[in-house]
Amino acid sequence: MADDPRVTQWNQRYAGDAYVFGEAPNAFLASQAGLLQPGMTALAVGDGEGRNGVWLAKQGLDVTAVDFSPVALVKSRKLAAREGVAVKIECADLLTWNWGLARFDLVVVIFIQFGPVERAMFFNRLKAALKPGGLVMLQAYTPKQLEYRTGGPPQLDHLYTEAMLRELFQDYTIVQLHEHEDVLDEGKRHVGRSALIDLVARKP
Repeated sequence: MADDPRVTQWNQRYAGDAYVFGEAPNAFLASQAGLLQPGMTALAVGDGEGRNGVWLAKQGLDVTAVDFSPVALVKSRKLAAREGVAVKIECADLLTWNWGLARFDLVVVIFIQFGPVERAMFFNRLKAALKPGGLVMLQAYTPKQLEYRTGGPPQLDHLYTEAMLRELFQDYTIVQLHEHEDVLDEGKRHVGRSALIDLVARKP
């Protein structure tokens, strides 16, 4: 994985002392605090510098955070230590990592984008890793984001639509799903008006 150009690219983005996406949790995730209970097992995927995983741990959850950038994870560990919480941090590629079966009460997916083949693999593993009754919380960009260029990938097929997520989670109870526009203020990489989609879904 060390020779993976994606890892090199993200290591370069995360270089330096500043937290590229800020230290505060994603606003959508924080808005779901009412669904969280201390002691829940949570997985924060692609958690980068740790802002979301650390926030979940501060809510009393048992958190595992996974990212493939070792540079980001050094900063994640520093943030957890500074905030006085414990987070299990693993450096791994999510497409090859062992997610486990029925392991987590919650999986958090914040701005994780893949092409169609990788996306199918990712969500199959995510759904298998959730316990019955477990929750997935996701925020991502919609195709309209290409008009704003305030973050996210330039590839159309890496973006999400309501129809796509309804199909992916057709066997789940949809608690919340809507496309909307908002102004992001997350570090220096997610700033400005953005086209977003939010999902909260519960496994049967």
